[in-house]
Amino acid sequence: MYQKIVTSGDAKTLLGGVFVGDTAPFDSLKPLLGRELPAEPNVYLTAAGGGDGIPDTELPDDAILCSCNNISFGEVRQAVVDGNHDVPALKACTTAGTQCGSCVPMLQKTLEQQMKKMGMTVSKALCEHFDFSRAELAEAVRLTNLDDFDSVIARFGHGGDGCAICKPTVASILSSFRNSYVLDAGRGGIQETNDRALANMQKNGTYSVVPRIPAGEIPAKKLAVIAAVADEFNLYVKITGAQRIGMFGARLEQLPYIWERLVDAGFESGQAYGKSLRNVKSCLGSTWCRYGVQDSVGMAVELENRYRGLRSPHKFKFGVSGCNRECAEAQGKDVGLIATTNGWNLYLGGNGGANPAHGRLFVKDASSEEVVRYIDRYLMYYIRTADKLQRTARWLEDLDEEHGDGLAHLQSVLIDDSLGVCEDLERDMQRHVDSYQDEWAATLKDERRLRRFRAFINEPDGSDEAAHLFVLEREQIRPATPEEIAAAEKGEGNTVLVTGAKIPVGPPSAHNPVPAQA
Repeated sequence: MYQKIVTSGDAKTLLGGVFVGDTAPFDSLKPLLGRELPAEPNVYLTAAGGGDGIPDTELPDDAILCSCNNISFGEVRQAVVDGNHDVPALKACTTAGTQCGSCVPMLQKTLEQQMKKMGMTVSKALCEHFDFSRAELAEAVRLTNLDDFDSVIARFGHGGDGCAICKPTVASILSSFRNSYVLDAGRGGIQETNDRALANMQKNGTYSVVPRIPAGEIPAKKLAVIAAVADEFNLYVKITGAQRIGMFGARLEQLPYIWERLVDAGFESGQAYGKSLRNVKSCLGSTWCRYGVQDSVGMAVELENRYRGLRSPHKFKFGVSGCNRECAEAQGKDVGLIATTNGWNLYLGGNGGANPAHGRLFVKDASSEEVVRYIDRYLMYYIRTADKLQRTARWLEDLDEEHGDGLAHLQSVLIDDSLGVCEDLERDMQRHVDSYQDEWAATLKDERRLRRFRAFINEPDGSDEAAHLFVLEREQIRPATPEEIAAAEKGEGNTVLVTGAKIPVGPPSAHNPVPAQA
């Protein structure tokens, strides 16, 4: 852990700072850059004995809370005074937190501070339809046999149709504990947009296709399949930061045809669209690298195949490095392993993105079997107790606030079994492993499920390729801008618009959506 604050000569004005490991003060300090600190600098430094590290002081009204939309703390506080008493209402009223989302934790904290200041009770309720928090509702669902949203809201909620908060939250909870096909049993309508299509929607309304490539390891013949599919459907191709290959520009009705070819070649869905395991990043490890001390690729493949498809409050990522050179950036992942000559060092709660967090060392020199057992417990405990849309880093910070030391709490619960839940957590994880099914393979086998992938309900074989226009750039397509479309329509400039590949119309089959029955 390394922490440093740079101030003016009189130690009053914040000029900058560096936080490695424990980054908890970042959210509070960021709005104060260039301003006078509300407390002595050393109280922010846990390494210097500063306690919790974050003084609970109110930031000035003119300090910027949301830098994307230039929204100040004062504007947010006034919105709370005006009657906006939850984060969605504040987002709608002020636009804070509606771009990159990195300020949402501070938005929530400011909301709670202002409500307390106004003498109001701060509710942990999920939304207006449920008095339970996300963790409480997850436990209630886990202990029952309820398997659809209507049953859950009838038993634990206030009735009604639900909202944009509770519907996807319940969908995620049901997927975590039931592990059944996410779009069956009425769950399709409560999923978020990307889950409904089993693909990530892009800015122009097309979708991405990201097959699972455990540890980034792929034989040449599978690379050839990806190349052939991308060429056939005229897709943009990019190697992602997760050591996978993404194909972009697919229309909704093309997805079954694309995945038919990929599944036949042995690929599975990479679930880039889901709140679930995204990937396990790996270096070459001891099998190829002269510095490696353990087989990081083999471990990464084992972990990805074990936790694939596991739905959770938010996405999570793994990294496995074969030595302390850390080429897989394991300490910046939700779960990170670094090889030692005696086994593995396991790090938890790392995070990249706008608010990075350094993973915390959970256990040293653990065997491969011990690592898997601890990760089983950790992930299921996270699924049970985290808040909605909460990454493991922010969850661990909440555990810090609740227990004083979140890591010590996890070690007590997951190693010493202080709550007596470890056997139960392991059983839940094994149930997931045993019941896993690839979502796209399951879709292609069921004609009813394929009906979701139509451009037009009343024209099953119809295509909307004219709605998605592209231009060629660096030998690949990219979405055309409104200016390029307007120029091409007027015959101005050298812009040439192209559309995606057409789908041949044929008789209904397992791979050609079936018309709805009259």
